Amino acid sequence: MAAQTVDDPEAAIATIDPAAAAALPARRRPPRRAKSAPLDLRRAPNSVAGEGGAPNTGAAAASDLPLRGIAAGAAVIRAALRSVPATPGVYRMLDRKGDAVYVGKARNLKSRVQNYTHPAGLSNRLRRMVSETAAMDIVVTGTEAEALLLECNLIKRLMPRYNVLLRDDKSFPLIHITADHEFPQLTKYRGVRQKGGTYFGPFASAGAVNRTLITLQKAFLLRSCSDSIFAARTRPCLLHQIKRCSAPCVGRIDRDAYVALIEEARAFLSGKSDDVQHRLAGEMQRAAEALDFEAAALIRDRIRALSLVQGHQDIHVARLIDADVIAAHQAGGHTCVQVFFFRGGQNWGNRAYFPSHDRQLAVEEVLTAFVGQFYDNRAKPPLILVSHKLIEQPLVEEALSLGGPSVAIAMPQRGDKKRLIERILATAREALGRRLAESASQRQLLDGVAAALGLEPPLNRIEVYDNSHIQGTHAVGAMIVAGPDGLIKNAYRKFTIRGVRPGPDAAASGPHPRPNPPPLAGEGREGEKAPGGDDYAMMREVMQRRFARALKEDPERERGSWPDLVLIDGGQGQLSTVLAVFEELGIADVPLAGIAKGPDRNAGRERFFLPGRPPFSLDARDPVLYFLQRLRDEAHRFAIGTHRARRAKALGRSPLDEIAGIGARRKQALLHHFGSARAVARAGLPELERVAGISKTVAKKVYEHFHADG
Repeated sequence: MAAQTVDDPEAAIATIDPAAAAALPARRRPPRRAKSAPLDLRRAPNSVAGEGGAPNTGAAAASDLPLRGIAAGAAVIRAALRSVPATPGVYRMLDRKGDAVYVGKARNLKSRVQNYTHPAGLSNRLRRMVSETAAMDIVVTGTEAEALLLECNLIKRLMPRYNVLLRDDKSFPLIHITADHEFPQLTKYRGVRQKGGTYFGPFASAGAVNRTLITLQKAFLLRSCSDSIFAARTRPCLLHQIKRCSAPCVGRIDRDAYVALIEEARAFLSGKSDDVQHRLAGEMQRAAEALDFEAAALIRDRIRALSLVQGHQDIHVARLIDADVIAAHQAGGHTCVQVFFFRGGQNWGNRAYFPSHDRQLAVEEVLTAFVGQFYDNRAKPPLILVSHKLIEQPLVEEALSLGGPSVAIAMPQRGDKKRLIERILATAREALGRRLAESASQRQLLDGVAAALGLEPPLNRIEVYDNSHIQGTHAVGAMIVAGPDGLIKNAYRKFTIRGVRPGPDAAASGPHPRPNPPPLAGEGREGEKAPGGDDYAMMREVMQRRFARALKEDPERERGSWPDLVLIDGGQGQLSTVLAVFEELGIADVPLAGIAKGPDRNAGRERFFLPGRPPFSLDARDPVLYFLQRLRDEAHRFAIGTHRARRAKALGRSPLDEIAGIGARRKQALLHHFGSARAVARAGLPELERVAGISKTVAKKVYEHFHADG
């Protein structure tokens, strides 16, 4: 079978022959899924209900086997083995829910999978993995290199817990010199390289690229403004006044001179900085000899800016032009991987990674998995220097070279490059030491929270909730998550409040009425105002949606998505509301606490609310109090930021946008005639009919939209 594209690996799934499972006991047909259920990429594609609703895997589910544990998993693998080809490809081990627990590749799939049928010779990690296996999926590829690329892609998408996982996979910023304008623009860029022009990077951080951009503006006086601003300028901007732009927008420099500056910038970013400096030094000398001291001073400032960039190259190796240097240090069952980027002979920064992996894995295995996943969707340099020899290093080189220039991987043994690796290894060692110290401190704080609130340690996941709105408009809820490694930002969630309505028994519900359940998805309009800004109803909706989904997607609580503590920004009223939601959903074992500011809303005098206990406070100098304050403030920051983004987006919207059949032209005609949307809303039907381009039918529709109550 030909290899499939990594964009849709599911299309290449080769299901196990049903005959392989015929000898196994019959299994019960699972209930049909709703067709509108979202696709969960962590599930096997064939386990998602299709026309028949049943998983399309040939191996029987382990839960239906008479055997249990590792024997059941080995039986599933033996049954699947009958139809596994002896070709290159990727295999996925799936649990009873269809979630991938492990993704692997092999030159010979049959030989590799057969190893798992003999548990006695496996490590403890692999034995646990086999015991959880309930089905297998096979993807056949053309070569082993293609299998390696597909394996890395699937690991990043499915996040199977027995693989080495690169969780922090953000893109890197670049410098972009555009090519679609007479005077090209110098700007920061992040994302797929779709626009024309020249790209330089990657830079390790936004700060690194911003510093370089400022230096390039000083050294080469290139414009950074957008094309629309460029076309609208009538006089030089402030950047020209502070000598960071040559003002091509108003003709202060002709095109040929500006193109010369562009070429100098390209040469500098390509590693020819010495040539550029020598050329500028000659120009400065000639200007001084011609007594043009103002021009000479300007060139002097440009040379200083270039020298400033080179002065920041604290880690530099001669003859290392375009390369990534990757070093890994392992201690205490954890690994830190440092990646340094060298482009054009310049060090463009570094970033530390802490991949998640089994404590028993050797550093070579972790580094090999890291390299494959790191370059899955990134441009590769021609040279990668590593601190440890990779497992199957020639295969990794072949895989990284597919579809592009060749990539060489080397482990320096002596000389400057070896000393560079040792220096970066020291950086990784220090970063891992700080990480472990912070983790230990974080664990102490989490244990302190458990002790202060009377909970059973350990606490591995704390969820904090807050709402934000202005008198009920653009209401949003926010959830932040903290764990042993600090804030888990990829687990943050935003909730757009769809609409809350006070129930008919509100008057009889005491000081904190319980609102009706929120409307179904799709009910309510964007920016709809919640009556009175009902914080309790908003909190009720957020908690209902969060935990109803958790009950649906992870009822057995095996994915780590359930909290060990729910912390609410609020007092007894919010606590009672959340308790009511938990009672409706049948959740009785998730600890809950509320944190409210004390008298005069002073930080440090917070009061804590727990079910069945009177409110209490912690000592103002207690580090646990400070930790909980930071969590509460982070939830507050996240909620306010989300609310402001929604409010800013709504400012550009018009009430006319909500009327079906009113496009840009008709909206423009109405606004030109009446002057504002408010005037349109107040207009009578005869006035609307007189607007040019508005028919009687459309006028009636507009009138009825604003006068629905008659």
